[in-house]
Amino acid sequence: MKDLPSDIRERLHAAGEERIVADWPALSEPDRALLLDLVHRLNFEALRHFYASGERKGHVPQRERIGCAPIQSADENASAARAAGETALRNGEVAVVMVAGGRGTRLGFHHPKGMFPIGPVSQRSLFQIHAEKILALRRKYDCLLPWLIMTSEVTDRDTREYFERHHFFGLDGDVHFFRQGGLPVFDTASGKPIREQGRLLTSPNGHGGTLLALDAEGWLKRWQADGRVKTVFYFQVDNPLVKIAEPVFLGQHLLANADVGTKVVRKTKPNDPLGNIVLVDDRCQIVEYSDLTPEQAHWTDAGGEHLFTAGSTAIHSFSVEFLCRLSGEGFPLPLHLARKKVKVNGQEHHAVQFEMFIFDVLPEASRNLVVETTHAEEFAPLKNKEGPDSPETVKKALHDLYAGWLAQAGDAFPAHWPIEISPLAALGPEDLVRNENIGLRIEVRH
Repeated sequence: MKDLPSDIRERLHAAGEERIVADWPALSEPDRALLLDLVHRLNFEALRHFYASGERKGHVPQRERIGCAPIQSADENASAARAAGETALRNGEVAVVMVAGGRGTRLGFHHPKGMFPIGPVSQRSLFQIHAEKILALRRKYDCLLPWLIMTSEVTDRDTREYFERHHFFGLDGDVHFFRQGGLPVFDTASGKPIREQGRLLTSPNGHGGTLLALDAEGWLKRWQADGRVKTVFYFQVDNPLVKIAEPVFLGQHLLANADVGTKVVRKTKPNDPLGNIVLVDDRCQIVEYSDLTPEQAHWTDAGGEHLFTAGSTAIHSFSVEFLCRLSGEGFPLPLHLARKKVKVNGQEHHAVQFEMFIFDVLPEASRNLVVETTHAEEFAPLKNKEGPDSPETVKKALHDLYAGWLAQAGDAFPAHWPIEISPLAALGPEDLVRNENIGLRIEVRH
């Protein structure tokens, strides 16, 4: 086929997958680039198995290869870590990246999830809570703290307009939006990419696409050339409890000279819907809960310790040097496959979609840091309309957190009073103790 690289043609021929590029001559240059990127990343053996078996579960390493990852407490070496983290913040060595590409569809909210009102009293949106935390950090440490927000094709415009309407919540500059990439969607029956109105149908390429998009937008090269930003703090928009760029965690990352830092929570039961951080062949890795059979979820090590107890919070720190190295290697992230039904031109297709997961960089790191936090302190993701991880449970988690801060500061309120503390008033209980006028800025409704 004209203009199809010979190495790609030979690879597809050897795999018996020439059908993937059957429409090559009719594709636009952007669609060709998308398809080539996918072919470079495809594991054809895994793809054939996926087509043939109908199996949704992913690959789980053999039990004897898995061990418990070393985990340190959130307050380990806290004094030295705090000093190192605060110095990094004051010197402008930290950037914040937030993933915000999804809509709140499962919440019955057909807007970017970050716009969802979640403040127990004020109804502050997720976006506003995170923005106020960053503004508070900038004021507290008199620092530059660039905030990069990854949107998607479906959330980009609404997100930008929302921030503009709210005057970026008082943040002057250094708020930057960049868009998540996509990957072609394949028809399960034919094995060919699905086209819609003459173009390849794509689906978001997963949170692993954050790294590719950062690179494509030039951020990694910019940070490398400038030499100032050395650490990237990463989180997802749906967790309002996250301690953004918290100095102790940043300092622990720096003192450990880590490539990647990860916060985990202790799982209460083996089938909790959280990815599991473990060692596989002595390298940190996350095994998805959805990949485990009920029997595998209860695996123990030789000492009888459950293997899958450290649940990932999707809170990470990355060294810029590490991300630049991965960029030079083309970001060797495996593709994860999922079966979906898609409707195109009025016709329903059984389709295969591809995603990359950001945690798949963990085994590429020479030095990993794993720090334990708690649900109460830092992990209450908003995902469902009702039940677990719903607005009701998340608002309660926020209320309980603020009430706990006030109790530590020597104040108490009736348990049934909704309480909310703006991040601009306090980022933690220590700020309440220092702030004599805090009572003027606590929002209480009864």
